[in-house]
Amino acid sequence: MIEGVKVKQLTKYCDDRGFFAELVREDEALLTRFGQASISMSYPGVIKAFHYHDYQDDLWFFPSGNAQVVLHDLREHSKTKGATDVYYMGVENPILLLIPKGVAHGYRVLGQQPATIVYFTTEAYNRENPDEKRIPWNDPSIGFDWKTENR
Repeated sequence: MIEGVKVKQLTKYCDDRGFFAELVREDEALLTRFGQASISMSYPGVIKAFHYHDYQDDLWFFPSGNAQVVLHDLREHSKTKGATDVYYMGVENPILLLIPKGVAHGYRVLGQQPATIVYFTTEAYNRENPDEKRIPWNDPSIGFDWKTENR
């Protein structure tokens, strides 16, 4: 696992009306501070990758659909510099994923349904000076193969 990445398995409380689950609490120390909450939807097969931040941490959750999430550690002084990790998130695996600043991240929507991501950041988005550096989804320095293997 990439240094500083945290995974929280969600607990669902189910009854005959549906379910309830807590996403993030102030007493969990997942986020060092709260900056913003956002939501986005992507269609099946879409790849949104890669980008990273110099100042903010991200906390990702997929409440609908399923996604293959790829992280790549770009941090110079990290024990896991150059490491790549893959997480499968969504309705089939309801987890929260903390992505530290300096770790490139992106995702591909899996299956036949759109995927919705809800994410929390430690900084609010600044349109005049965005803390977002982009890397192409197929960048050879990361070398990730986004194709699904037929096994």
